[in-house]
Amino acid sequence: MEKLTRYDVAEYNGVSMVIVESDLLPPDAAVVVIPLLTDYPAVRLLNPEIVHNGARFILATRLIASVHRPSLRRTGTVKDQSDLILRAMDVLLSGV
Repeated sequence: MEKLTRYDVAEYNGVSMVIVESDLLPPDAAVVVIPLLTDYPAVRLLNPEIVHNGARFILATRLIASVHRPSLRRTGTVKDQSDLILRAMDVLLSGV
């Protein structure tokens, strides 16, 4: 099983996803992710634009889900954009 950490980008069935689960949690067969989509309706702060490998994506925060960890293939990281991702999760969970 490939090592995946928070803010890694991984591909699942042709869709890029950001790992958002804390690295402090014990290992599990599933990991929490948010898809990166090119044609998703953006809401300010909830759906920031994320740049990965030179391409621009919308963080589809409302589509947060868990995925079977062995099904993911790591393609990079967006750790440098962690503030945008955390803010989007705060907006999703608390509305602010």
